Amino acid sequence: MSERKATIERNTLETRIRVSLDLDGSGDGERRTGVGFFDHMLDQLARHGLFDLDIVADGDLHIDAHHTVEDVGITLGQAVAEAVGDKRGMVRYGHAYCPLDEALSRVVVDFSGRPGLFFRAAFPVERIGEFDTQLVREFWQGFASHAAVTLHMDALHGDNAHHIAETLFKAGGRALRMACSPDLRLGDSLPSTKGAL
Repeated sequence: MSERKATIERNTLETRIRVSLDLDGSGDGERRTGVGFFDHMLDQLARHGLFDLDIVADGDLHIDAHHTVEDVGITLGQAVAEAVGDKRGMVRYGHAYCPLDEALSRVVVDFSGRPGLFFRAAFPVERIGEFDTQLVREFWQGFASHAAVTLHMDALHGDNAHHIAETLFKAGGRALRMACSPDLRLGDSLPSTKGAL
């Protein structure tokens, strides 16, 4: 497999975002979105996915964090799609369960080329600090749509909203890491009976 890296910039009237990604990294990088809790979640995604990930976002936070969080998801999805290239020689499917104290989440991903998010998480509060818990889904919706992946995310247990969100991002990182890993038995073939993904 060649280098699997991408740098994507997205500039709109609402946000200015730059994402640099190396799928074969070690979890290094800097996440600066202006939304502290979201940066913490992106750290979990990168470190558990072992992706080197730099994200700098400047958004209209005077309104709220919605545009910033959604657009980071979109931009990161575009970076992942570019970095995996034609998907030859990669596992394609990934899954992970991650606990954090009382919380447990399951994430399953397929680099199918058919974007879809199937998300089930009940947060016991509407906000984690200043972070709107609805934005967890918005991030992953933007990501799945632009990475062209089928993504199933289920928060199976949890009483603490911080813990629930964190398990979703940790499991998301680990499932993506598995799916993006090279499949040594596959060689340079596509992981599909159709011959296209």
